[in-house]
Amino acid sequence: MDTTQLLKGVLDLAVLAVLRDGDGYGYDILRRLRAAGLDEVGDASVYGTLRRLFAGGFLNTYVVPSDEGPHRKYYGLNAAGRAELQRSGKVWQGFALTMDDLLRERGTA
Repeated sequence: MDTTQLLKGVLDLAVLAVLRDGDGYGYDILRRLRAAGLDEVGDASVYGTLRRLFAGGFLNTYVVPSDEGPHRKYYGLNAAGRAELQRSGKVWQGFALTMDDLLRERGTA
């Protein structure tokens, strides 16, 4: 199974979940996703997801000067983002349970 297709469907949720643990800038969020086991996530996908979530009203941003290069744009969950994380998390859990049941019934899990 191509996990990159699965990842496309849940990247918004994964980014929201990572930001639940604390604000972060683009590369930091990418690193945290990869450290969590999402090794195949691409840089462009994460940055696009951050822009989309911000435009959707789920994230706040602020800029922090950096001694090591350009200023860093940090992203953090706001109240709408926390609500979306909770809502999407419930949808994901229901979907995952359904898939687990289907696979168990067919003897493939």
